[in-house]
Amino acid sequence: MFKKNEFRAILARKEMSATEIAKEIGIDPATLSRKMSGQSDFYRSEIEKLCKVLALTPEETLQIFFA
Repeated sequence: MFKKNEFRAILARKEMSATEIAKEIGIDPATLSRKMSGQSDFYRSEIEKLCKVLALTPEETLQIFFA
């Protein structure tokens, strides 16, 4: 289950907007918004890109995307 509040907190700490993140991982901002709201799931490739862009640790990745 995706933990949107923790994801948003990481975005805030990294001082990045959802629009910036969407562009970095190659998806439309509206698509990211749907994924962040739980209307759609993240693909594995998107999670891998997010890990690199946000410099997430394995623990953070598990906590946010697979809790």
